[in-house]
Amino acid sequence: MDKICISGGRPLLGTVNIGGMKNAALPIIFATVLVNDVCVLENLPEVRDIATALEIIKRMGAEVERLSRGNYRIDTRGIRCGSAPLDLAREMRGSYYILGAELGRFGRSATGFPGGCNFGVRPIDQHIKGFEALGAKVICSDDAVSCYAERRLSGAPVYMDVASVGATVNIMLAAATAEGMTVIDNAAREPHIVDLANFLNSCGANISGAGTEVIKIRGVDELHGVTYAIIPDMIEAGTYMIAAAATKSTLTIKNVIPRHLEATTRKLLEVGVDVDEGDDFVTVSYVGALRKARVKTDFYPGFPTDMNPQFCVLLCLAEGQSTLTESVMDHRFKYTDELTRMGAKITVSGRDALIEGVSELHGANVRAVDLRAGAAMVIAGLSAPGTTVIDDVYHIERGYEDMVGKLRGVGADIRYLSDLMPTPKA
Repeated sequence: MDKICISGGRPLLGTVNIGGMKNAALPIIFATVLVNDVCVLENLPEVRDIATALEIIKRMGAEVERLSRGNYRIDTRGIRCGSAPLDLAREMRGSYYILGAELGRFGRSATGFPGGCNFGVRPIDQHIKGFEALGAKVICSDDAVSCYAERRLSGAPVYMDVASVGATVNIMLAAATAEGMTVIDNAAREPHIVDLANFLNSCGANISGAGTEVIKIRGVDELHGVTYAIIPDMIEAGTYMIAAAATKSTLTIKNVIPRHLEATTRKLLEVGVDVDEGDDFVTVSYVGALRKARVKTDFYPGFPTDMNPQFCVLLCLAEGQSTLTESVMDHRFKYTDELTRMGAKITVSGRDALIEGVSELHGANVRAVDLRAGAAMVIAGLSAPGTTVIDDVYHIERGYEDMVGKLRGVGADIRYLSDLMPTPKA
């Protein structure tokens, strides 16, 4: 397995271009199963999770053609219901969107329990609650889940006990072609929920309220294909914003929607970083000593849980004592042991981390324990004098498109370890 090697402690300068949002692209890829037609998806990020999703629907019978970088033609008319490969479905959390898409199209579905980053127990009870409200029966075993409806799904009110993104997506997919109206109360409000609604509406669905706590879906008889571009990735953008601050640098982050970055921008301003916003870019500049802060993750539009590890690195370099509270995911702080190897002073108690700022981190051998933690290790390595070697980088590749190449483009000394090995002689 490849590793990333960083010689840190040097400033960055230049522009980073942001790709499509992985968390928006995944539900839209699986939504093409529901559409039952030909779609062209543009601005798909070239990352491992997207490749896995495309391979899943391909093995289910879809025709998938890469037109150019990030642009794919997907024909799902030949999909075979219940044929999702279990081995691939278990590799990623987003594979459970197969359930809502197949249930809406065929009235039945079956797939393996999803995988992805290990944050402890991540139940699908809200998904099941929504499916059952629409008239489906759900059967769960140790390693798989199946659902079926004896007749056409019927719209119904669904109150979400938690504003789950995954459950909101799945209920939207199942309800898009159900008979009558479905109302999701306490729905997730993330930008990728809005993007999915926009995609489905472009295909002929009738969905309103996406981006608010109440989403209304009036079922239609059928959907049709469309050409659609995925929105920019706000987590990728936020990661490079924090990298600029941690390395005492100035970076311009292009191809973004600044409104989606507001929670991250507010916290950067609070710790003393300058952020200049344009129509489709932000420029982040380090202007002096970083200040301590209190940060609490929350559902959108709160501070994103997917920015927790990256911002923790910044707080490690801030003066004084900061606190970081995780209110969304269990076991999010597993990465702190790796930062401690680099000289960080972090004490974790339950969902709270107490962070004592240090003047600098130092290079070390660390590992990416999950996707966003891997990005945090890269930021820490960039900021730290000495050499940092990151293991298990496949986590990073699941959600960041060419991170090594993008950082080298703005002056980072970062390479895959295999790039540093001499080529064996024949």
